[in-house]
Amino acid sequence: MKKHETGFPYRHVAGYLLSIIMTVLALIIAFKTDLSFNMIMLVIGALAILQAGLQLTMFMHVNEGESGTINVINMAYSIFLAVVIVAGTIWVLTSGHAAPIN
Repeated sequence: MKKHETGFPYRHVAGYLLSIIMTVLALIIAFKTDLSFNMIMLVIGALAILQAGLQLTMFMHVNEGESGTINVINMAYSIFLAVVIVAGTIWVLTSGHAAPIN
């Protein structure tokens, strides 16, 4: 079992600062660059995913403890299921497989 730390929470401060930096970077990219709309959305989406991962590891300690590996595997599986459901729904609704309505 991990010993309880009583010192200054350097990891939490570092995680907070990195989250702020990523948010400001997303704002700069959105408002101060001449990138295309699709590229801006791609960069902001990538920064959002990185920030979510950072917050899960730094603040929620998802990979620590006895069930850390199980938590990571469960989250990866949940993300996989969400992607399959959303992509499958979009595919079915846009591919025209439905019978025509008369």
